Amino acid sequence: MPQKESYLPPAGPPPSQSQYAPPPFPPPSHDWQIAVPDTSLLPPPPTLGNQRSRTNNATASEAEQGEAWCESNPLTAPTALPADALSYLENGSISAVRPQPYIGRLDHLRPGVWAGKTKASSPDSCITSSLPLYSAMAHSPLRTGKPKIIYYEVRIADRNRAEVSLALGFAAPPYPVFRLPGWHRGCLAIHGDDGCRYVNDRWGGRDFTAPFKPGETLGIGMRFVKREVDAPPGYEGTPRTAATTPIDVEIFFTRDGRWAGGWNLHEEGDAEEDLPVTGLEGWNDLYAAVGTFEDVGFEIVFNHKEWLYRP
Repeated sequence: MPQKESYLPPAGPPPSQSQYAPPPFPPPSHDWQIAVPDTSLLPPPPTLGNQRSRTNNATASEAEQGEAWCESNPLTAPTALPADALSYLENGSISAVRPQPYIGRLDHLRPGVWAGKTKASSPDSCITSSLPLYSAMAHSPLRTGKPKIIYYEVRIADRNRAEVSLALGFAAPPYPVFRLPGWHRGCLAIHGDDGCRYVNDRWGGRDFTAPFKPGETLGIGMRFVKREVDAPPGYEGTPRTAATTPIDVEIFFTRDGRWAGGWNLHEEGDAEEDLPVTGLEGWNDLYAAVGTFEDVGFEIVFNHKEWLYRP
């Protein structure tokens, strides 16, 4: 049995109450606005890409052919446009160039307006504008000191089938016209069958909007602005980005004359999935690119006097 000395209390007096007094400063604040850091200036999380489209998909062989074509035909340098070409751009008197794979009609209705109707057997193809809507030498905000907006609209036929087999976007030349816009380098587009946006993406794009509908008028534009280096990431009312490129590039989309969404070209993305946006950053000329496949009826409107939306 242990001796009682093993259970004697410790030497010295018990601790006084003063040793347990509260600290001489106030308790921490419970104001959530102070406790939670402000993340409003941070870029948004990236939108995850799709491995496949929910509707139509080209074959892997066709994608490889497009990539091989791009490797054999590098992007061209900007060209100086003559005065008459700049005048045509200003007036919207722009032609649509029919691609070789296109099966159907593409008619000139009036200055700057073209009507198309493809057949069910028409494969993937890309109509382009005859002139670059953005000329790097004439329109760059680094040269002019002013923002530049490019835009056009596409009207879908009222009697078109429910699935709209059309895409609209922009492409730096040259682009493989046997492929839909947005699938390869130097090109972006919004596809009507699935509503996804594609930027150098030959897989399934990124969720963006609802699929196009018969009778709708869709518009796509790009805004090029000289970046304020000292400004916080993003601008009021626009998607945010932490990029430090000298030209800020915003893409916007409209439906029936109303703004319907947009994104920043340099928004934060996935380092493993996303491919470069080279050719779209304001250093290259950019042409309108309208993709079609199977049967679709439409009008391309370059003439700004007939646009529903005023950028």
